[in-house]
Amino acid sequence: MHCIGGSEKNAEDESGREPEAEILMAKKRGNPNWGKPETHSGPITPTSFEEVVKKLRLAPADYGTSLQLREWAQKNKDQKYVPDDLLKLWGFEVKGDL
Repeated sequence: MHCIGGSEKNAEDESGREPEAEILMAKKRGNPNWGKPETHSGPITPTSFEEVVKKLRLAPADYGTSLQLREWAQKNKDQKYVPDDLLKLWGFEVKGDL
């Protein structure tokens, strides 16, 4: 590399690389969080279904025979989460995917 003063100067640093190459190599590529478990930004809240089950004080074995839960599921099956096995048990069809 030639300098303005007419003398020739080597622009390499101690590592043997030119400073411009060092700057370009400093930029890291890719997602640094790849492979790490996801962290949730807030608390995990129960679904509406889980809240209704808790309010009705039902055990999982009682879900299929509960008339109150069945009525709630029939009204809310298209907007709220209801387990597939209960929908099939009660013969309900869902409009769209949730």
